[in-house]
Amino acid sequence: MKYTIDQFNKDFPDNDTCLYTIYANRYGEISICPKCDQETKYYKVRGRKCYECKECGHQIYPLAGTIFHKSSTSLKQWFYAIYLFSNAKNGVSAKELERHLGVTYKTAWRMAKQIRLLMAQDNSLSGKVEIDEAYIGGKPINRHQSKQNLSNDKQVLFGMIEREGKANIKHVVSSGSRSLIPEITKSINKGTLVYSDEQIAYRRLPKLGYKHESITHSIREYARGDVHTNNIEGFWSQLKRSINVTYHVVSSKYLPSYVNEFAFRYNHRQTLIYPILLHRAGKLV
Repeated sequence: MKYTIDQFNKDFPDNDTCLYTIYANRYGEISICPKCDQETKYYKVRGRKCYECKECGHQIYPLAGTIFHKSSTSLKQWFYAIYLFSNAKNGVSAKELERHLGVTYKTAWRMAKQIRLLMAQDNSLSGKVEIDEAYIGGKPINRHQSKQNLSNDKQVLFGMIEREGKANIKHVVSSGSRSLIPEITKSINKGTLVYSDEQIAYRRLPKLGYKHESITHSIREYARGDVHTNNIEGFWSQLKRSINVTYHVVSSKYLPSYVNEFAFRYNHRQTLIYPILLHRAGKLV
């Protein structure tokens, strides 16, 4: 299912329509004014980004506290930027936004940063969950022999993914148990069957209330019946391809937001993303 550009232009033809969408998203149809306590209707104030009570003149500013607040970029451009993010398989670079919207690179970069904030999420995982680490940046190394001795320029990601479900991806300090175990206990429900490789940190899982099965990559074992980590490894492949194709290089400071973006797309792979992002955009940040 895809939300087309024709549908977008039909739904949001101008800035006033975009403003009303945010207003309705935040407040719904106000029947009683919170200021004068009278039954009333709110009307758009001409030339301003606010709505006013017919009875007492009380004004409501729908953009206050949202990602659109105090932005000189038009709402139609913001909505279009969100549309581009919702339809892009591998994400949208600031350079691409600059080209599509006709704004400066600085403005495009800030807009992209704000839109990625809408994709932050934490999911409680259960059932059957695969876990694994991945490494972004730096020079290629032998992962399985060097997980505890990574160079400083290599960033560590820890992934937890339900089979046929959702994913939680975290940017962690290291691939040691002090970094990984707290993320597991925060994200995965006790009693869950966890699949992993032979990483030493995971040996503690049964004592922490988890069922645990592992495979041994070091002896070229990649699957043993239902025991494998193919889903999370496939996720890593797609993530790295997405970063290489769209962003090329991602700094450690902003890596979590790019990872959240990709996980958000994965978690909503069977639904329309645009309405979800638009709803979140109209909420307080």
